[in-house]
Amino acid sequence: MGTDVWGGTVGRRFGRDARGPLAGLLIAALVSLACAGGGLAEPEAERPGANPSVASPGSSTTRADSTTSVAEFEQDVADAQEIAERYWAAQFKESGQRFQPIRRITPYQRDGEVSCGGQALPRNNAVYCSRGDFIAYDVNWSVAAFRQVGDAFVFYLLGHEYAHGIQVRLGINYSFTIQQELQADCMAGAYLGDSVRSGALTLAEGDLDEFREGVAAVGDDPDQPWFAEGAHGTAEQRTDMFFRGYEGSLKECDLG
Repeated sequence: MGTDVWGGTVGRRFGRDARGPLAGLLIAALVSLACAGGGLAEPEAERPGANPSVASPGSSTTRADSTTSVAEFEQDVADAQEIAERYWAAQFKESGQRFQPIRRITPYQRDGEVSCGGQALPRNNAVYCSRGDFIAYDVNWSVAAFRQVGDAFVFYLLGHEYAHGIQVRLGINYSFTIQQELQADCMAGAYLGDSVRSGALTLAEGDLDEFREGVAAVGDDPDQPWFAEGAHGTAEQRTDMFFRGYEGSLKECDLG
């Protein structure tokens, strides 16, 4: 399994003035819990009435606005998923490989509503589960973070988790989770940077600074051992890898 953190629809402001202590708590919860799943099983259930594949965006170019409704959150998730699938399909096609999208993106609300490898996923979590090939996220927590942090949360979150699915498709397997996590940050940066350069996404003024602040906010504590299970990297490491990918594309991400 691979997972993690913070993402957002590009176009709306990631770090609004309303960002406060709650945003930091939400980010901290994500960092500590994002790898809690086992990466092995199908979802046991999905939120009643939820549609993991919300309607695709109506335009090839996405520019988010400043609203914070649940409907806008759902649209941001749909946009992020559609653009990620489009991006990775193009990368696989260019290398002569067949691309298979991640099977589903599943919102949930309760502890244990979704399991991964026989391990129930807790609330306040987002995870890519490899054997079931799905991304699952606590929808209530994600909407709260979206409102506090901004829409960049959705695009980075989806981009990072989707990168873990791509790692599985490419057969990448590192000895330490920190290597997988930092590579996923680089891949998320490449997905976002390349999508901006192609016109699929449009950044608002100040978004790059907000990405920098957001990625730094989800870094491990300075005393976290780099080899610890679930380590994601320090703020400096994560920021560096994200912007390597953002500025230099996938060639910076050690994909072989």
